[in-house]
Amino acid sequence: MSISDGTVAGTDERNRLSVSVVMIVKNGERLIGEALDSIFQSKIKPAEVLVVDGGSDDRTTEIARSFPLVRIIAQTSSGIAAAYNEGIDLTRGELVAFLSHDDLWTPGKLDIQVAFMVENPDLLYTVGMVQHVLVPGTVIPPGFREEMLARPQPGLIMETLVARRSIFDVVGRFDPSFPVSEDTDWFARATDAGVRMAILPDVLLLKRVHNANASLTEPKINKLLLRALRNSIARKKAATGGNGDAE
Repeated sequence: MSISDGTVAGTDERNRLSVSVVMIVKNGERLIGEALDSIFQSKIKPAEVLVVDGGSDDRTTEIARSFPLVRIIAQTSSGIAAAYNEGIDLTRGELVAFLSHDDLWTPGKLDIQVAFMVENPDLLYTVGMVQHVLVPGTVIPPGFREEMLARPQPGLIMETLVARRSIFDVVGRFDPSFPVSEDTDWFARATDAGVRMAILPDVLLLKRVHNANASLTEPKINKLLLRALRNSIARKKAATGGNGDAE
């Protein structure tokens, strides 16, 4: 079901579903302002925006503080997964959403996802479609499939995720042993746990492609993806007593 016009059924209930947004960043002054601005392009406004800063030495935190509802959290751990976990632990909303400092939510994103989750209270999370866009002045990074720029792709990634906070008690937090692909591992664990979810047909994210994308520049990305897959297979075998994959 697509709710593409931002209309929200059950307004009173919607207003009780407060949304916390978690953004992690280090030295993101070039793009963070546009990313933060995109958070507020829905009728629904977040209850808070937690910017987990990994020790920026540029104007990142100064820019972030210029936006309403922003709390700057100085990261005490290291790594992407650990930064997300610190942010989650400090959220207060019933729903938790995520955005990278270099990507853009499309207008009405929160309206669409919150409405859908109000209408489907059995769902623990929703994601949506992603349109990859090349940052102006950037050449296509090595290893990036150019055809992904042509049409939207299903987005099982952090930046389209809106989850009920309770899901992290079911699935757990992000695994800090993954320097990237922590979301691939987490979504696999959610699937293996039988968590109910929905992929909405709306384009909810503009994923900006540039040479500093962690998921594109990490040299061990393929090994990490394979590791997440193997972990999933092992969980399924354990669930069936080692007699094959779970159905």
